[in-house]
Amino acid sequence: MPTLRAAVLKIGTVNWELDTITRNGFDKANGFELQVQPYADNGATRVALEGGEVDMAVADWIWVARQRAAGKDYVFIPYSKAVGGVVVPKDSPAQTLQDLKGKKIGIAGGPVDKSWLILRAYGEKEYGFDLADETEQVFGAPPLVFKTALNGETDAAINFWHFLAKMKAAGMRELISVSTASTALGLNPDIPLLGYVLKESYLAENPQMAHALYQASRNAKELLAEDDSAWEPLRDQMNVKSEAQFETLRQDFRAGIPAPGNVAVDDAATFYSLMVRLGGSKLVGEATELPTGLFANVE
Repeated sequence: MPTLRAAVLKIGTVNWELDTITRNGFDKANGFELQVQPYADNGATRVALEGGEVDMAVADWIWVARQRAAGKDYVFIPYSKAVGGVVVPKDSPAQTLQDLKGKKIGIAGGPVDKSWLILRAYGEKEYGFDLADETEQVFGAPPLVFKTALNGETDAAINFWHFLAKMKAAGMRELISVSTASTALGLNPDIPLLGYVLKESYLAENPQMAHALYQASRNAKELLAEDDSAWEPLRDQMNVKSEAQFETLRQDFRAGIPAPGNVAVDDAATFYSLMVRLGGSKLVGEATELPTGLFANVE
């Protein structure tokens, strides 16, 4: 039985799925043994993948496309479509993005964060202005954006989905989701942005692994989607401070489960074109078009 060594962020939400896979034996049922190796940050997981210390890491496919265009043989297996959005204090008068003109927005992920770029594009299309020009942005790590928003130091916040879930549990309200903005822009909001990244060279030696990993992932997703009790073993690593946080995280994780099947390449290409236009080389490097072979066949 082949071993799949997975590099993950020690506190990453992907651990909830991987823990469910190993706890329920979904890896062995699909013909492999999953070994999870935690790392302190995402950069370390990617170095471990590149150096051959592990066989798999987690990333969004925009990053994978950039690496593939640079000559690395990385491929992407879909994991989650969970994305962020904009939240504001519950008593904020803001009802649309237009109401954020002149306001301060806390943003996790930096100036080329995918959620921020999509929301900028949505603002241009719907209201004719660029959020980057009409607001003050405060970029920071997700916990900092979380804290400053709850303390009222910013008027709105864009954060990673699991921090947003906790912010909503604390009483903040969503002004608009990235999913809604994507739909308005003619994008497919169901494209899974996050996924498992493996090397083609590894898959050449283990040709069954793409399907096996994907199937184990689907087995875990189906259990977590349908069985509330499957979440109880995960409670400690979810780092929740209240039942409201626990419920909101579970609800939003379930909302991020993509439909089964391969990534729709044409829809991904449309999405990628927008990222190229808005993010430029800082985001995509030299990969101005979607590289062929980016998405593994998992069916």
